Amino acid sequence: MDRNIKMELILDAGEQIMSEKGVQSASIAEIAKKAGVTDSLIYNYFEGKEDLLFSIPRRRMNEVLENLSQQLQGIIDPVSKLSKMIWFHLHFNDTYRGYARLLLLECRSNRNFYTHEAYTLIRKYAGVMLGILTDGVNKGVFRADTDMRVVRDIVFGVLDSEGLSCLAAEEIQETVSDLQDILDLILPMVLAEKSSQAEQKNKSKRILRAAQTVFAQKGYSQATISEIAKSADVSEGTIYEYFKNKDELLLSIAENRFEEYIASMDEVFEIKTPLRKLQHLIRYHFYLFLAERDFLIVFLLHIQLGRRFYNSPVYQVVERYKKIMADILDQGKVDGTIRKSVNPRVFNNMFFGAFSHLALRWLLFGDEGQSDKMRQIDEVVDLLSRSVADPMKKQS
Repeated sequence: MDRNIKMELILDAGEQIMSEKGVQSASIAEIAKKAGVTDSLIYNYFEGKEDLLFSIPRRRMNEVLENLSQQLQGIIDPVSKLSKMIWFHLHFNDTYRGYARLLLLECRSNRNFYTHEAYTLIRKYAGVMLGILTDGVNKGVFRADTDMRVVRDIVFGVLDSEGLSCLAAEEIQETVSDLQDILDLILPMVLAEKSSQAEQKNKSKRILRAAQTVFAQKGYSQATISEIAKSADVSEGTIYEYFKNKDELLLSIAENRFEEYIASMDEVFEIKTPLRKLQHLIRYHFYLFLAERDFLIVFLLHIQLGRRFYNSPVYQVVERYKKIMADILDQGKVDGTIRKSVNPRVFNNMFFGAFSHLALRWLLFGDEGQSDKMRQIDEVVDLLSRSVADPMKKQS
C-alpha cells in the first residue's frame, strides 16, 4: 500500500475515533485497528498521539486553503468575498464535524498546538480574512478608521462560538443556518458610511488618532505633518483643510478627547440607555477577566474549550450570565436604539468569541502592551455597539 494512502487512512481513523471518544480516551491501538495498520506503523508517521491529533487540522487546513482559493476566484467585491469566506468556514465545519470538534475542543485547549505546523496554516488562513478586510478598506467599501485585526478576531470569534454552540452545547443543528444573522452583525461594523459628512468626520478622527500616535512616539518637536499625513493615509493638504497648523492639531487632540468625556459624563454614575449598558457590560467583562489572569487561563484553556463544561451545571450559570446581555438587547429593541433583526444568541456568540480570541492572543503570544490592550478593548466596544445599533435612531 502506498505510504500516502496509509497516512490518510491513519488520519481518517484518528479523526473519527478521537472526535467521538476524546483524545484522552482514544488509544493508538484503536486507531491502528480502524486504519487497518499496526500500532508501530503509526509511529513511523507521527511522533505520538498528540502529533497525530495536531496533524488532523494540518491536513484539513491544507484542504481549506486550496478550496477557499477556488471559491474566492473571480469575486471582486469585498463584501461578497467576506460573505463567501464566512459561508465557506461554516459549511466546511458542518461537513467535517469530527475535524471541527477536535480543533475547537482538543487542539485549541493545548498550548503545544500553538507551536505546531498546523497552527502556522491557521494563521495563514486568518491572513486571508485580514487580506479581504484590508482590500475592502483600500477600495473604500470598509471603514478606514477601524483596526481590521480586531475585526478579524471578532469574525473568527463568532465562527468558533457558533461551532461550540453546535458541536458542544448542541443548541443548534448546524452553523451555516446562522449565516444571515452573523452577516447582519458583521457588516454594520465594517461598512463605510456613505454620507460626505460622515466621511469628513471619520477623516478628521483618523488624522487626530494618527497625530496622537506620532506625537507620543516622536515628541511634538520632532513630529512632522508629513509623518502624520502618512500615518493617517491622507495628503498633507488634507490635514490643513481641518487644522491650521501643527500647534492647533496638537491642541485639538485634547479638545476632542475632553468633548467625548463631557458627552458621556451624564451616564458615569447612572447608565440610562440599553446601548450604553451594553457598552459598559462589554468593557466590564474584559476588565474583570483580565484582572484575574490565572482564572482567565484556566477558564479559556481548560473549561470553555473542554467537552465536560457543556454538560455541567457550570454551563447553566454561564447561560444566566449571557442572559443579562440578551435582556439588554431586548430593552434596546423596545426603545429603538437596537435593531429588531439582531439575534441575541448569535450576538452573545460574537461577543464571547471575540473576547476569547483576543484574550488568548494576549496570553499566549504576549505581543501587546497594556495601552494596546486598552485600545483594542475600546475598539471592540465600538465595533460591537455598531453591530447592533439602529442607524436611524440618534444614540445618546
